[in-house]
Amino acid sequence: MSRDKPDLFINGRFLTQDLTGVQRYASEVVKALDGLLLAAGPNAPACRLLAPKGSDANHLGLKAIDFATGGPMGGHPWEQTWLAAAASGGVLVNLCNSGPILHPRALTVIHDAVVYRMPGHFSANYRRLHQALGRVLSKGSRLATVSHFSQGELSQVLNLDAARIAVIPNGTDHIARVVPDDGVTARQGLTPGRYFLFVGSPAPHKNLAMALKAFSQLENSGMTFVVVGAAKSKVFGDGGLEVPDNVVFTGRLTDAEIAGLYRQAAAFVFPSLYEGFGIPPLEAMVHDCPVLASDIGSCREVCADAALFFPPDAPDVLAGLMARIVAEPDTADSLRARGRVRIDHYSWRSSAQKLLDRLYLGDLLRGRAPGLKAAA
Repeated sequence: MSRDKPDLFINGRFLTQDLTGVQRYASEVVKALDGLLLAAGPNAPACRLLAPKGSDANHLGLKAIDFATGGPMGGHPWEQTWLAAAASGGVLVNLCNSGPILHPRALTVIHDAVVYRMPGHFSANYRRLHQALGRVLSKGSRLATVSHFSQGELSQVLNLDAARIAVIPNGTDHIARVVPDDGVTARQGLTPGRYFLFVGSPAPHKNLAMALKAFSQLENSGMTFVVVGAAKSKVFGDGGLEVPDNVVFTGRLTDAEIAGLYRQAAAFVFPSLYEGFGIPPLEAMVHDCPVLASDIGSCREVCADAALFFPPDAPDVLAGLMARIVAEPDTADSLRARGRVRIDHYSWRSSAQKLLDRLYLGDLLRGRAPGLKAAA
């Protein structure tokens, strides 16, 4: 689908960034939106994904959305200059917490309020930039976020009516499409069913240190604790961790390898102090992995009754839940069954529908969203 002047532009800066939860969100929403626009045919708005020079979008497999690159630089300067000019005259969607501050018709997804709620967990430069950027965008851009919990948080820290912030959640189907690499356990020296799994950056708010402390309280269990992910020290700084015996750090793995670890773990442990959404517990549920989750607002919202919860400052409680998973197979089976039900509440297609509807209901795009029922 192509027109000289598209109605809708998407900020593709995420194509130049490492794949974390935010960039995953952008990629999957764009792919799902492409499918909706393709199905709508000539009634759909013309859409173009814009990215810094040298970016590649082939892995997205786009059919309805055009792709263009340009600009002499990248990062925030690219957004504020080249992107702002290239998207002028149309509606701009920013899916990853930032965008041009002067674009008059934009929707920006801010995933959480962690930079306001836990500022000490970020470098000074990162904290100042993103706090200021969020406040400025909240004045000139329509906002969306990924959970009702984050909607309430952003409403408070940005002094906005919560109704002005749309909720467009994450999906789970990306991990369901992955064929698990079950050989990953042997390569990592693990025994299926005899390890607990953590997936994510060891950033301070991920609370990995507490989970390791809880694991250290399991005596003679024969279990291993597996940590998948890598810290980004330029954002989070250096933090020392006390690492007990029987802990394996895998570094970054492929989606297939992570799926294989989910499928063969005794349980997935999600100890975060703060999350805007928290997609790893849903990914675990897709692959029949029981979930032990931090008792915080976003986890309660996303996991509902499909997880066992523990206070994020109580390693003894988490240790007790770990021991329970090992000792009570029926508890693990019950969590697996509830997880299969819970994941049906989230899909990328549904999220793309909510995004497109919000653009029309918010009067950014004119007319009526093609073939879509208005989202609440």
